[in-house]
Amino acid sequence: MSRDPFTLEIIGDMLRASAVEMFITYGRSAQSPIIYEVLDMGCGLISAEGELIAEAEGVPGFVGCLGFAVREVLEKFGADALQPGDIFACNDPWGGGGTHLSDVVLVMPLFHEGNLLAFAANKAHWTEVGGMAPGSWTTDSTEIYQEGLQLPALRLYRAGQPQQDLLDILEANVRLPEMTLGDMYAGIAALHAGARGVATVCARYGADALLEAIALLLQRGESVARERLAALPDGSWFAEAWLDDDGIGDEPQYVCVRVTIDGERFIADYSGCAPQASGPINTTHVGLMVVVREMFKCVMDPHFPNNDGFFRPIEIICPPGTLFTAQRPAPTSTYWETGSYAAELIWRAMYAVAPERLSVGHHLSICGTIVSGEDEDGRPWVLVEPQAGGWGATQQRDGQNGLVPSGDGETYIMPVEICETRYPLLVDRFAFNTEPGGAGRWRGGFGLIRDYQVTSSHADLTASFGRFRFPPWGAQGGADGSNNAIEIIPAGQEKAVLRTGRCARQRLQRGDVARLITAVGGGFGDPLQRDPQRVAEDLREGYLSPEIARQAYGVVLDSAGVDEAATASLRADMSREREHGA
Repeated sequence: MSRDPFTLEIIGDMLRASAVEMFITYGRSAQSPIIYEVLDMGCGLISAEGELIAEAEGVPGFVGCLGFAVREVLEKFGADALQPGDIFACNDPWGGGGTHLSDVVLVMPLFHEGNLLAFAANKAHWTEVGGMAPGSWTTDSTEIYQEGLQLPALRLYRAGQPQQDLLDILEANVRLPEMTLGDMYAGIAALHAGARGVATVCARYGADALLEAIALLLQRGESVARERLAALPDGSWFAEAWLDDDGIGDEPQYVCVRVTIDGERFIADYSGCAPQASGPINTTHVGLMVVVREMFKCVMDPHFPNNDGFFRPIEIICPPGTLFTAQRPAPTSTYWETGSYAAELIWRAMYAVAPERLSVGHHLSICGTIVSGEDEDGRPWVLVEPQAGGWGATQQRDGQNGLVPSGDGETYIMPVEICETRYPLLVDRFAFNTEPGGAGRWRGGFGLIRDYQVTSSHADLTASFGRFRFPPWGAQGGADGSNNAIEIIPAGQEKAVLRTGRCARQRLQRGDVARLITAVGGGFGDPLQRDPQRVAEDLREGYLSPEIARQAYGVVLDSAGVDEAATASLRADMSREREHGA
């Protein structure tokens, strides 16, 4: 029997509310600060066939993996072998994991009167899953086996009972067993929150109404996507870029995409990209599919509620064995460095089609950071976190300052108070990075500078800050931004002895400072067309110097503010010099 559309809409809202309840439960229950403070997780409800039907806030790439994890469970066990109370764990980058081993998916099948109706699923970054380095991801791994425990859709709970042997293996192979198992139990609590939401729908409206609502959600998602796609012109757009290196050596890596809109198809062709790397920057095919979906959603309709129906027009072409389709046993520890570029390429290609929806280049990299060591009793501690940075300008405004990168969704940065309370670290400095870069009619947003001073006898720093050689791009005459960077400053000194984009377990002594620098975003439009009063305001706020105001924007400032006559004269001279140089 067909239900009225109002009832089906209410059911859809109830499912989305259940996903949000899962998200809140996970955040309130987890032990890792990267989950309960940064919110580095994603939660959702999945259909019995493995299609996303409702999601909460969080990391879009995590939510995008949930359906693939459910399908991995279905392919491995079959629907008939599942029973109420089963819980599965997956972090396989080539299966439902899609990222790196630290990001663990938990899956629970949901039944009503013996029938499989849906799945609850979540994915979060656990601080520890073992491996060669504290925090489990590193920048110098050369095979997946060095990066921690692999969980290929393992059944953690059978009919509501924990499989203790598996939990014992997990506990014995991680540096922080209490934290790791605590995060696992928090994820299980979140699954049960989702299960209660689906049970409420069934109790109120019946299982048939739930299934009808799921079908309607997916159908509506596809209809909206095809409608938005039809509003864009058919055509083909190409973008290319260089990654800093392969994660181990110094040789830049070439990547490209050709995006084609052909009627009702959105085709992303990554043929021609560099082969998979020896270092851990690799992304798998599952990860590639997820980031293409992210960008498709961004361009087509970022506000429409997500479900897998929306992504049915997408086709992806990429041969196996590239940076974006690495084959086992390639390392994937710092997968975000290539995954973010896979998204960035579509971003740049589609900028010509939808510039009103997209900014120019931003700091892009998650700038993952691990600081680790041992306390006075020899117990290990591990701080794992992403960094925020500068976003690119748009056609209407300056770029956003100190915002998490596009791949991190609705996450946060680690609070200073948490860093100083839970770890032997002192945050000496936390400020905007206002170094030159990103000049334009609308300037790029400022990055951040964060100084960690070690207060214990020693600590180790592992970090991967991509885009440390190739800065965020500008458009329409706007300047490129600055670069991400890591600096090491010895105790008692002011000058850095090391500036890099990657390091693995860099030893720091008491008083040493690790300076984490994120990029200024790219600028939009001719800097000589920037409103001089905005330049004067940036000067008053301490964002730029009088010299940069003159050199980048042609604005002359005196004690009273903008010297309009001198500014007009200087800008005219700079325009003539530019034309002469051209």
